[in-house]
Amino acid sequence: MNALPTTRLGGTDLDISRIGFGAWALGGAGWRFAWGAQDDADSIATVHRAVEAGVNWIDTAPVYGLGHSEEVVGKAIAALPESERPYVFTKVGLVWDPAVPERAPRKLLKPASIRAELEDSLRRLGVERIDLYQAHWPGDGALLTFGPDEDPAATARHATALEEYWAVLADLKAEGKVRAIALSNHDTAQLAAAEAVAHVDAIQPQFSLLHREAAPELAWAHAHGTGAIVYQPLHSGLLTGAFSAERVAALPDDDWRKGFPEFTTGLVANLALVDALRPIAAAHGTTVSAVALAWTLSWPGVTGAIVGARRPDQVADWIGAGSLQLTDADRDAIAAAITATGAGDGPIRP
Repeated sequence: MNALPTTRLGGTDLDISRIGFGAWALGGAGWRFAWGAQDDADSIATVHRAVEAGVNWIDTAPVYGLGHSEEVVGKAIAALPESERPYVFTKVGLVWDPAVPERAPRKLLKPASIRAELEDSLRRLGVERIDLYQAHWPGDGALLTFGPDEDPAATARHATALEEYWAVLADLKAEGKVRAIALSNHDTAQLAAAEAVAHVDAIQPQFSLLHREAAPELAWAHAHGTGAIVYQPLHSGLLTGAFSAERVAALPDDDWRKGFPEFTTGLVANLALVDALRPIAAAHGTTVSAVALAWTLSWPGVTGAIVGARRPDQVADWIGAGSLQLTDADRDAIAAAITATGAGDGPIRP
């Protein structure tokens, strides 16, 4: 088993590798935000390869595969010696209708639902305590659609005040059911409101070369002794250097990426930015993925980044980012490429 650089997650007692394993795609097919079919044996072997390479935490969620990702993660960690088992991070607050799996899940954070979801996660993962328990989205009661929603009055009936659901997560921590608590996809005003109730141990925003809008949340975390793990730092594979317009067109119809703007209307600019990373990767003798990840990890406030893989061989593509140090000249070149291509949104340089 190898070692990767580690750092403390905020004020918790968790020392985490700079890169963590993301288990979204391990949920397989048959739900709203699926990546297409996935072989469970490949998934388990991939988790084991990541752990062997030094990754010491896995991030999953109940909604990934409607429980299936957590089950697969549970099987993967159960097969490891206890001394080698990674930390397990999961989430709460996206509730689906089992009878209509293709329907968008609802952002539901009622106290009773939170406690029931925790028990379900503990069972699926086969653990007695969750290391980091995260509110997946604000509990506004809406369907997770990224588009036109249902009647606002219907949504409002399901809403829960942030102070109410955050107090429940704080209670779970005090009861020892979870080790630390976090907020994913919450803005700075929401983080401040939560901090007034109980300390925010960590946040999980989306952040990458293409999605830089969470810089204020990262600054907030940095100022409040809060850890920050970011998701989609490789933008669901788009920043690996392995994509082309032809590959996007060939994605299966049940892969959520096929209809997403970054893979459609924004694809030309995004691929141009990726091309600008290639000479930087070559100069360091590394991969495009490692450069994109190292840029994300260099941002003030970022503790770690979540990276997915679907096969064991894919781990080698990004594992080197944990120790890659970009130069000022590299960051200048990347900032110039962002400006020239117009790719993404948000500040262009740490």
